[in-house]
Amino acid sequence: MPPGGGPPLLHRHAPSEIFHVLDGEFTFYVADDAGAVSRATATAGAVVPIAGGRAHTIRNESGADATVLVVHAPGEQMERFAYAAADLKTMDEALALAERHGITMVGPVP
Repeated sequence: MPPGGGPPLLHRHAPSEIFHVLDGEFTFYVADDAGAVSRATATAGAVVPIAGGRAHTIRNESGADATVLVVHAPGEQMERFAYAAADLKTMDEALALAERHGITMVGPVP
């Protein structure tokens, strides 16, 4: 992911995720049960789990490219979204695709 990259909004979906940072640095924003959003930075080697249904996003706020391996469980819904998203041109297309794949946008990154 290039510097400044990542989903533009906090979002939630049913599948859980596990992120394994392969290189670089990622910033995770994750809401708690009360809706308060915490911010945590993870570097190479870190593993960050996010429960399904939890509002979150991941951003590369560093000045260098970064790589993360993501596993979704169950994975089919998110895999279909990722393949379809590769051809999108506008934010409206991305939001409509997300909705069709059970991804709910919940607000801006704090």
